Amino acid sequence: MAKTVSYTQWSLEPYCLGMKLRGLRTQKRMTLARLAAETGLSTALLSKLETDRMVPTLPTLATISRVYGVGLSYFFKEPVRHRIAITRRAHFGGQDRGTDPMRITPLNAAGGVSPLTSPARGGERIAPSLVTQMIELAGGGTASASDCFQETSGLIYVLEGRLQLDSGGMHEELEAGDCAYVESDMAVAWSAADKNRCRVLAVSAGVAG
Repeated sequence: MAKTVSYTQWSLEPYCLGMKLRGLRTQKRMTLARLAAETGLSTALLSKLETDRMVPTLPTLATISRVYGVGLSYFFKEPVRHRIAITRRAHFGGQDRGTDPMRITPLNAAGGVSPLTSPARGGERIAPSLVTQMIELAGGGTASASDCFQETSGLIYVLEGRLQLDSGGMHEELEAGDCAYVESDMAVAWSAADKNRCRVLAVSAGVAG
């Protein structure tokens, strides 16, 4: 049977009141019993508020806020941005690897890095603060850091195979589980260290919005 949601619950859902209440209590390392003693509210009521089974009244929320040392604005701030992008494992396994020496799969959103929207800035589109990519290098495939990173800087984590980094006379091999932070104005070349495929996770800062 479908759960009936009131208009009040629907309108307050974006503010995640229950999650914020539970998060504050966890940060303060308080039990429900301790919070009940501090506020004069029952543990049953507090539990319902934290699990979104009940909508708090403003006086109730104000009482709890005083215990936590936050204002009511903490609960009703408009989010500057909110986006969750999920890339399923099947997205990788179902793709034809082909013969390309390098393939880049954006992880910020399946199929491409989509810009975020900022409600607080009138719906202005802003770039993601992090650009995360899965990079697959075929045996002998080579890429440069500028192909994968903004400003040629970022973090590389080897997921599979062996990766070779070459730059300014430096030649380093990374195995699965190794990681490297790259921040350089010099050319940095990546390649699979042997004839086997190499897969890496690359994370860099996005373009400022």
